Amino acid sequence: MRRNRLGKSKVQVTELGFGGGPLGGLFAPLDDETAAGALEAAWDSGIRYFDTSPHYGIGHSERRTGGLLRGKPREEVTLSTKVGRLLVPQDPAGRMDESFMVPATHRRVWDFTRDGILRSVEDSLERIGVDRIDVLFLHDAEQHFEDALREGCPALAELRGQGVVGAIGAGMYHPGKLTRLVKESDVDVVMLSGRYTLLDQSALDELLPACTDRGVSVLAASVFNSGLLATARPAEGATFDYAPAAPRTLERAHRIADVCETHGVTLPELAMAFPLRHPAVSGIVVGMRTADEVRRNMAAFGVEVPAQVWDDLRSEGLLDERAPVHVRRSPEPRCAEQPSGPVRHVSLARRFAAERCDLTQG
Repeated sequence: MRRNRLGKSKVQVTELGFGGGPLGGLFAPLDDETAAGALEAAWDSGIRYFDTSPHYGIGHSERRTGGLLRGKPREEVTLSTKVGRLLVPQDPAGRMDESFMVPATHRRVWDFTRDGILRSVEDSLERIGVDRIDVLFLHDAEQHFEDALREGCPALAELRGQGVVGAIGAGMYHPGKLTRLVKESDVDVVMLSGRYTLLDQSALDELLPACTDRGVSVLAASVFNSGLLATARPAEGATFDYAPAAPRTLERAHRIADVCETHGVTLPELAMAFPLRHPAVSGIVVGMRTADEVRRNMAAFGVEVPAQVWDDLRSEGLLDERAPVHVRRSPEPRCAEQPSGPVRHVSLARRFAAERCDLTQG
């Protein structure tokens, strides 16, 4: 599978990445065996970029992702996780988590401070069972943006400078805030959720031009807009951005599906191909929960979309005129600059404690 570099870093990702949200029990419970089967199917299909987060299933996604990595050559994998929420143990008292279908064994505490980020990374390294993270994102910082920009970004840059992480960025759905982050900090990559898709191209206004100007890569997530574009025809009750699709949005999806059918392709195939036509987009990240889902997505990802599809969508007013669709980058070579072995890390918790001790005794 084609690999692309993230910004000016040495980190590369496969153009299709495995999104770890469903591994945490998103929308429905998921057992360990099914999760492991999905991860193994992704590996067998050639996917080498795996994204996870402490938020996903309050640690379940990270642990399950780590189960795959322990049996694979670490130098072949690109791993990303996220910071911004600390997981604090609690008695579940029979309750389920508020966001994922898992017992509520932990509660989330927002924290974009340097201390919080170091603690979060240390916890993630332990849960996943690795000694480095290739890409580290500030996660869902829309409501805590100034803290994330002022404190979080410098902490991530520090970790990158120490070799604990290879590339840094932020994952959000708000293109305006990501644009500020790109312009006001030294990030390598942003993960944009649902704002550069067949149904929402608002990232063309500011974010994608800023990323192009600054040499920052984009990873496009939620390319199906939470379900509306995930089937050949929108299903009854299909969701757009995790809410029932509005009639106008539903009609637009059906019109796009009409064009697809004319050319012998499907909505999911087009939804996966579209973001990658933009030169700033290095990859797409698709959440998957079963081996069958992985195989279906891989089949859709491998379809060559006829050029005329894009022209017809434009002539029908279904595609922004600014969206580049006939340009494809050359693949990045697998280079020796990609880390070839583990980067040993000093325990971040111990390092931070030592720094505090030095300050109090100095």
